[in-house]
Amino acid sequence: MLAAKFEALFPHLDERQRRLLMGAEARLLGYGGIRVVARAAGVREATVSAGVKELESGQEPLGRVRRPGGGRKRVADLDPGLRPALLALVEPDTRGDPMSPLRWTTISTRKLAAELCRQGHKISADTVADLLRQEGFSLQGNVKTLEGGRHPDRDAQFRYINEQIKQYQTARDPVVSVDTKKKELIGAFKNAGREWRPTGQPVAVATHDFLDARLGKAIPYGIYDLAADSGWVNVGTDHDTAAFAVESIRRWWNGAGQNAYPDARRLLITADAGGSNGYRTRAWKAELAALAAQTGLAITVCHLPPGTSKWNRIEHRLFCHITMNWRGRPLTSHEVVVQSIAATTTTTGLTVHAELDTGQYPTGVTISDAHLADLPITSHDWHGDWNYTLLPAWLTATKTTEVTATALLRDRDDHAWLTHPTLTGLPQHEWDQLIDRLTDLRHTQREAELHRQRGGPRQVAAGTGRHPALTLPERLLITILHHRLGLPQAVLADLFKVTLMTANRAIRQIRPLLEQAGYAIPPTHQRLYTAADLTAYALSTGATPNKINSAC
Repeated sequence: MLAAKFEALFPHLDERQRRLLMGAEARLLGYGGIRVVARAAGVREATVSAGVKELESGQEPLGRVRRPGGGRKRVADLDPGLRPALLALVEPDTRGDPMSPLRWTTISTRKLAAELCRQGHKISADTVADLLRQEGFSLQGNVKTLEGGRHPDRDAQFRYINEQIKQYQTARDPVVSVDTKKKELIGAFKNAGREWRPTGQPVAVATHDFLDARLGKAIPYGIYDLAADSGWVNVGTDHDTAAFAVESIRRWWNGAGQNAYPDARRLLITADAGGSNGYRTRAWKAELAALAAQTGLAITVCHLPPGTSKWNRIEHRLFCHITMNWRGRPLTSHEVVVQSIAATTTTTGLTVHAELDTGQYPTGVTISDAHLADLPITSHDWHGDWNYTLLPAWLTATKTTEVTATALLRDRDDHAWLTHPTLTGLPQHEWDQLIDRLTDLRHTQREAELHRQRGGPRQVAAGTGRHPALTLPERLLITILHHRLGLPQAVLADLFKVTLMTANRAIRQIRPLLEQAGYAIPPTHQRLYTAADLTAYALSTGATPNKINSAC
């Protein structure tokens, strides 16, 4: 009966469980039970006796087959020199011999095991892997984090760029990020990534990536509009030069920019520090100057600090999505490149326009020192090499008149020239007539305001009390210059030496009076942003007094 029981149960029990079962049967049989159970199970009597002793010891269940410390010892415990020898191979510069025999080869577990065996340590590749994991090692690739020497003004430049962008976007002026995407070979060449296809039917491509002289290559130059979340990509076929870069911006402005920003008089460009649009590239500045003269835009460029091109917004707002859109697809023609770029969209609303540019852009163009000195370029006070503005023809006088203009515009006694018809849109006689009409209206308006503030009729004679900070003509001038030429209220407040609140109040007072008088301020597409802009515009139209002309 015991033999039949053991034969049925032993296949389902481990070593310790079988031993405990035989010990329990022997205890039930009493004297001679150890021998009977040993014969029935076909084991030694010592094994059954061990089971009886384990039951009689009263110990808690071990939760394991063998007692702690049982079984074969680990290789690292039997060979104390194994672990240091392994670490010397995987980290020769920090922990071991810098002349390690595996220093210039692939450090695989098989090669590590072979080298350790050569040194007299018996170990397998799997055991090497286990030891490396115990020491905190894992398979890892390279991580792109080293950017070279960090410029001390890097963070400050990023803050400066951010402030410029906020100012332009607040004024609803265009801000674009530009760069050249990686050049692409045209033809049946492998493109990174995978696409869904029938199993076993991958797209066949060339074994080697050599330029096809007939098909050529594609050079995508991108312009990303930050506010509109839209991209414009000009796909060139010749060379990535400064002329090509500026031509791409010109095409964007003519095709999309001027329609999206019809009132814009300035443009902000953020670009990296090198390449065809680098801050050291003279041809880049010369081509931008030509673009500023052609479009009438004051073009400001802010370069990212050296070594930080990956932070350029076009990289992670436009280029990455283009790469994802054509992954795993050979770019067999320029049409495929253009159509794939144009079809790029995102769930957040990105739209992209792409077109082919077959123009010729020769390399080796030299800009002389004299030509560079003649460019209408104004360097900013902060890092003028990274931040500068190319001025159009109507603003070129700013460079020579800025200091004189600032001093003149602060002169309260010489504001009469601001009433020039070019600035106000009113001939002198119409200006005088408008002042006469507004005088009575303003008197009625002021008396109503005072009556409301006093809560009753006047208690003192007219003409007493504090005089207003601005006269009626000055209030009218502030209102017209603000609405007609777009001058900010802060600039006007500084121009007339009053607070911003006073300038704002003057505009709120005059606008309803103009409506009552039936007068509408003549519209204009001219937009000025600083006092220097106002003076330069006045110079270009002949609206300045002789004081400025003689100073210039």
